[in-house]
Amino acid sequence: MKKEIGIFALLVVLCGVTGFENPRFFSHENLINTANLIGLFGIFSIGVGLVIITGGIDLSIGSMIALNGMLLVLALTEWHWAWPLAAAFVLAVTMLLGLGHGLLITRFKMQPFIVTLCGLLLYRGIARFIANDTTKGFGGAENFKALQSLASGNFLGLPMPFVILIVISAVMWVVLHRSVYGRYLFAIGRNEEATRFSGINTRWVVAGAYIIAGLLTGVSGILFAFYTNSVTPSTQGNSYELNGIAAAVLGGCSLRGGEGSILGILIGTALLLVLQNLVNLLGIPSSLNYAVMGAVVLLGVLADQMFQARSAKKLACQPK
Repeated sequence: MKKEIGIFALLVVLCGVTGFENPRFFSHENLINTANLIGLFGIFSIGVGLVIITGGIDLSIGSMIALNGMLLVLALTEWHWAWPLAAAFVLAVTMLLGLGHGLLITRFKMQPFIVTLCGLLLYRGIARFIANDTTKGFGGAENFKALQSLASGNFLGLPMPFVILIVISAVMWVVLHRSVYGRYLFAIGRNEEATRFSGINTRWVVAGAYIIAGLLTGVSGILFAFYTNSVTPSTQGNSYELNGIAAAVLGGCSLRGGEGSILGILIGTALLLVLQNLVNLLGIPSSLNYAVMGAVVLLGVLADQMFQARSAKKLACQPK
């Protein structure tokens, strides 16, 4: 909990500084837009965080979002499927891709980095191929207005992506912090071999984390498709996996595995987006967005390393 408090304090300070430098930060329009972006990026970041807790990584998020969005557009506008069927289809596809990742990692002992890096290239290529490398839009079709409203509308004045994030966060908090499955995830991240010798089926626990990550990525893909109102397969979701990893790491998920929290991931996502907002409002060139994000993540990981070293030193100095 100390990490979450520290990151939240940093977020509050950053919001205060940004608001002091440019009062537009606290304008209703900017706050709603920021909440919308937190919802869009936070959903798949939770999935990335679960995978990192097991000691894995997922580099295919952005490409999966592009493929998901392209399939959704085709299903709704060219194949003329009913929107519930189209939504179920694209979510099933991303879950199957997550299952494929999990099986390759657990059954064939492949490195998560290699598996998901191949996914990054493969899914982007498939998205570009099925779209003939052209941008596809939703047009003015009326048969999926309900889905569009669910993805990009408002509820009690809050943008729907943010509302959906809150609901998903509550469910995933219970899964990660109050269920047996969540305890297994942490145990595998700390010591997978010991967990397996305890009689736990570590293969399906890890595969389950990748399936959940695929499901949450699918939800994000639908939301992003309606947010942009069109899908360009070569750029949709580009580098979003880096945002997810950065948000999880800033939120306290250790790349060594075994550490992390849903609350921390949410705060990490908000911190990243407020940083980007700060860059925009202060007139800093947008080309520095990734430089700022990289510097912040580096400082966050460095602080985590120093904290871990200090804790280990204190433990070693305690009398036995």
